Amino acid sequence: MDTSGGGVADEDETVSSGVSSPPETGTIKHSYTISCASAFRDAVDQLARRRRVNVGDIARSVLLVVPAEVIAAQADPGEPAAEDRETVILKSGPAQGRPWRRKPRLQVRMSPGFEVTFIRKALAVALAMDRGEVRINLDDPNRPAAAPEAPPPPPPPLESSRALEAVNEEIERMKVVINVLAFDPLPNGVTSRAEALHVLGFAPSAYPDHRAVRARFRMLATIHHPDSRYGSHHRMSQLNQAMEVLRHAF
Repeated sequence: MDTSGGGVADEDETVSSGVSSPPETGTIKHSYTISCASAFRDAVDQLARRRRVNVGDIARSVLLVVPAEVIAAQADPGEPAAEDRETVILKSGPAQGRPWRRKPRLQVRMSPGFEVTFIRKALAVALAMDRGEVRINLDDPNRPAAAPEAPPPPPPPLESSRALEAVNEEIERMKVVINVLAFDPLPNGVTSRAEALHVLGFAPSAYPDHRAVRARFRMLATIHHPDSRYGSHHRMSQLNQAMEVLRHAF
């Protein structure tokens, strides 16, 4: 690099340091200059701004959660092309204030001992994760595998299905019969022969004999008894009232 003359100075050297294997934990920080294409640098800078961190935080995060062999296998974004340069103004030294054409770069402060290529690959992994191209599996490898789901039970035989349908149809018919026989309780109770016949399901002008009345009472009592599934204390009470009224009428 020559900054003694006029014009714009140019830089072609690559700054690198360390080895690709992670160093031992320490408090010393090293400043890495990661030369890269302008588009790659801009993408990493934008990711850092969105996450409100610096580039070093992104690189360290990848190194913490992604195995070194996975990072090493990542394709290296590489050095910038020959025509890909940025111009900066020198801020110190004899050439202060003069323009300087250099390779686009990222500055990363982190533990010493890494190769620039390895850090650049780690940043490429971060960009791939941000684009959804790479995911981290956080499953515990020591957790027992979940038991496979039991297969669904086989469908019932055709004969069983038909028998079940017949039973369901019979239940529906019984519900209809019960609804027909479920008289509306009289608001003032059973006070006359006509009302007693109505409660028992006879026409008010009918003259059933004692045997028919008892048979109808037993059938309705089976349905409306409070202990039955469709029972009603109110209806059962009026059935008893109806029998009492008709007992004196015979």
